[in-house]
Amino acid sequence: MSSPTADVSVRVAWAEDAAAVAALQLRAWPVMYDGLVPAESLPSGAEALEGVTAVWTQALSRPADARHRTLVALERNRVVGFAITTPATDPDCDPVSDGELTELVLDPDERGKGHGSRLQQAAVDTLRADRFSRAVTWVVASDDVTRAFLVSAGWDSDGAHRELDLDGTGAVTLKQVRLHTALV
Repeated sequence: MSSPTADVSVRVAWAEDAAAVAALQLRAWPVMYDGLVPAESLPSGAEALEGVTAVWTQALSRPADARHRTLVALERNRVVGFAITTPATDPDCDPVSDGELTELVLDPDERGKGHGSRLQQAAVDTLRADRFSRAVTWVVASDDVTRAFLVSAGWDSDGAHRELDLDGTGAVTLKQVRLHTALV
């Protein structure tokens, strides 16, 4: 006799998922960027949710590229995480052979339940299916937990780093390192 298992999955996001993805993103960012970005710099509230939902609806309805994909991790029918894969955009990458995992976001209350592993593996499988031979992703330089998670899944630093100017004035910056993995 087997024990019951959770009803979990990963699938391509639908336009109908926009509100759930937007709400998840707005819940996750304060946790992801705690101590790195001033809380007042992050969108919040009903007006922000409406705006972010509109952006997600557009992105999910009309992706910018046929290889621009959003995946959602589900527990039953509830969105608990999302990942975005695209052709790589860095100047030293080839958008034909290099793909990028641009986002890997989990609901802060759902960490440690396997959703991140399933989502990361589905993103890698999607990048492979889109015929990329290498994938890159950017991680906050001080986020040792996310970096260790990705390294344990086969990613490694490629030596690239950058500093993002989040408010356009240089007052709020975020240092990142790039990881990569072979897909062939």
